[in-house]
Amino acid sequence: MDLASLLIQLVSGAAGGNVGGVVNKARSMGPLWNTILGAIGGLGGGQLLGGTLSGAVGNPTAGNISASAIVGLLLPLVVAFFKKKGAPAT
Repeated sequence: MDLASLLIQLVSGAAGGNVGGVVNKARSMGPLWNTILGAIGGLGGGQLLGGTLSGAVGNPTAGNISASAIVGLLLPLVVAFFKKKGAPAT
């Protein structure tokens, strides 16, 4: 894996995380956390699923970008789902 592929995964994951925050405002963790979690998800998604989607799409770069963006979009939403809500008002 070269540096360019890692940067592509980080950027497309960060973009996916921010898109997920815009699409689902109720689960958005804010722009900073959406970007950080999206970049982490993009890096992991690109490493795990990039090769799989590369074969399906036929282009290694497109498969890498799409895998990173999809997982980058999902990770902030999953973390927000499991994040503990504030204490109920009494």
